[in-house]
Amino acid sequence: MADLNLTGVGKSYGEVDVLKDIDLDIRAGELIVFVGPSGCGKSTLLRMIAGLERITSGELRIDGVRVNDMPPAQRGIAMVFQSYALYPHMTVRQNMEFALKIAKKSRQEIDKAVENAARILQLTPYLDRLPKALSGGQRQRVAIGRAIVRDPKVYLFDEPLSNLDAALRVATRIEIAQLKEAMPERTMIYVTHDQVEAMTLASRIVVLANKGIAQVGTPLQLYEHPETEFVAQFIGSPQMNLLPGVITEPGTRTVITLDGGGTAESTVPTTEADRGLRVNIGVRPEDLTVITQGGLFTGTVEIVEALGEVTLLYFAAQPGAAHVIAKLPGIHAGLRHQTVRLTAAPEKVHLFHAGRSLLYR
Repeated sequence: MADLNLTGVGKSYGEVDVLKDIDLDIRAGELIVFVGPSGCGKSTLLRMIAGLERITSGELRIDGVRVNDMPPAQRGIAMVFQSYALYPHMTVRQNMEFALKIAKKSRQEIDKAVENAARILQLTPYLDRLPKALSGGQRQRVAIGRAIVRDPKVYLFDEPLSNLDAALRVATRIEIAQLKEAMPERTMIYVTHDQVEAMTLASRIVVLANKGIAQVGTPLQLYEHPETEFVAQFIGSPQMNLLPGVITEPGTRTVITLDGGGTAESTVPTTEADRGLRVNIGVRPEDLTVITQGGLFTGTVEIVEALGEVTLLYFAAQPGAAHVIAKLPGIHAGLRHQTVRLTAAPEKVHLFHAGRSLLYR
């Protein structure tokens, strides 16, 4: 088990700052997922933890020991890369035991470690095969097995499923979740751009943006209580709808008059000083329901995506707002080109001012 503590960690290339003032405490046994837009520094931060990138500023501690200048091999970390990076001329067994041979472990220790990892990853029948005789998912499991045999304090995963097709990605994601269940005491840090991976695997999610951390929390905390518009729209698919309006009746049940003519109510508390404040209301597509009169939005359905269990309705954009998307259970293909009224329960309506939730101002 290992705790990680990042204090004021930053990374610069010359005068260009990539990451600044990263403060993060990772508890032993957690599975932490780094997410964020392309170029936000997810993989760079992971490589800094691994020792593959130099930390420009700040301090990284693993189990209380400062490791900024410690070489990767001494940090007690194993990394699984996006590419499998297997030796093509070696069997599965030879690939998995290679690092242990380099470390001059005994034959008995090596065999025990490889057999244990193969059992956990269901690779026992494939130990004598070459990588070319394996599927993509099996190869990625071998790469994970190569990390397991080292018995590290911390596992680092750098987008390990991005090279797999959709079906294999789902299957391997489940296997990683089962791996975590089999090794609950191990600390894992996982980088992905896939929200489903983040929401289903993480103990906590770290959202990176603008060279720093936008928000840290459990998947449901980020989904239900985003602190900023960025996090609100980054977590969830399709992304949260944002509609501009003005607070016309503040209180414990706030009323907002929207620019498009609709009216919304929110349980986000406001004060008399907020009367007339321009805000964006945020409503997730799955929280919208169709009604016959009133509501917070009325629009004509431009595109319908009937996915079977749900239907996505895309409406024309209003002035100053992006396209509105509604996600309705069931099949509603007949609503294309129809004028539809939508509403949402007050507890599902978020309020943002200057990009921040009024709950966290």
